[in-house]
Amino acid sequence: MAATKPVLSMRFEQFKIFTCNANPTLAAKICGALGCTVGKAMVNRFSDGETDLQIEENVRGADVFIVQPTSTPVDQNIMELLLMIDAAKRASAARITAVLPYYGYARQDRKDRPRKPISARLVANLIQRAGADRVLTLDLHAAQIQGFFDVPVDHLFASPVFIDFFDSHGSRDFTVVSPDAGGVERARAFAKRLNAPLAIIDKRRTDVNVAEVMHIIGDVAGENCLMVDDLIDTAGTLVKGAEALLAQGAKSVTACATHAVLSGPAMERIEQSEITQVLVTDSIPLKDSARRSNRVKVLSVAGLLARAIQSIHEDGSVSTLFI
Repeated sequence: MAATKPVLSMRFEQFKIFTCNANPTLAAKICGALGCTVGKAMVNRFSDGETDLQIEENVRGADVFIVQPTSTPVDQNIMELLLMIDAAKRASAARITAVLPYYGYARQDRKDRPRKPISARLVANLIQRAGADRVLTLDLHAAQIQGFFDVPVDHLFASPVFIDFFDSHGSRDFTVVSPDAGGVERARAFAKRLNAPLAIIDKRRTDVNVAEVMHIIGDVAGENCLMVDDLIDTAGTLVKGAEALLAQGAKSVTACATHAVLSGPAMERIEQSEITQVLVTDSIPLKDSARRSNRVKVLSVAGLLARAIQSIHEDGSVSTLFI
């Protein structure tokens, strides 16, 4: 992706980007792309575990963007986000945008069993109630989560970042594979941009974080397969999908996913698999085991988010960033 030009003119008198503890490195990269610095804020802990937060510069009348993926530790990062929004609101910020490179609880977007909460909706309510005027997010697990908000939501996709990587390395010879039926729309958009065929893995989930591959829809024999997903959690779906593709005669399997959650046995499973490479983004910080792995390649979404922030600030169109 082409480098983002520094911001030369702003509609608001002040333009501020703040971050909490979830991913300060990404926030710094975003500010670097925009030609500004991360706003001064203190985010600490009291001895009993409560969050102690203070914005340490004037934000009155400012257009404030708070970069905070709600990744592990999820509840702690959500609380930091809510407190930062509340602090900016009470300090008379003109507009507050919650920048969520990763939206925690997104997989709990419906009531699929009796007496279960719709957690993704609850988190949306909390963000709005805290005082966010709009939301900028990246590759939601379920696109309908946008409808949980009553404020504007800009939902970006990391696909352009991955496709730029493939173009720069001259590698477009793939059959794009959706790891399940729910990801078909995402994989189809990816395949369209790569001018590649599409295959689908028919997956049945037998329990939380437990998936069983049923069969593959599409011809993958002799093909280099690219599995496309929004996130990798325990890597069970990824590894079982790769095994199924190779069993059907696939030449190789590469994977790309926006959010590298990589919890539990994920890295051990990836290292022991026959997956050639796993491409992820820096939407959330990578675990040490993933950073050390030769299998995992990290691409930055800072430029993409910076361009979106600039467009939002200048009341411009964000549609050019979509696939």
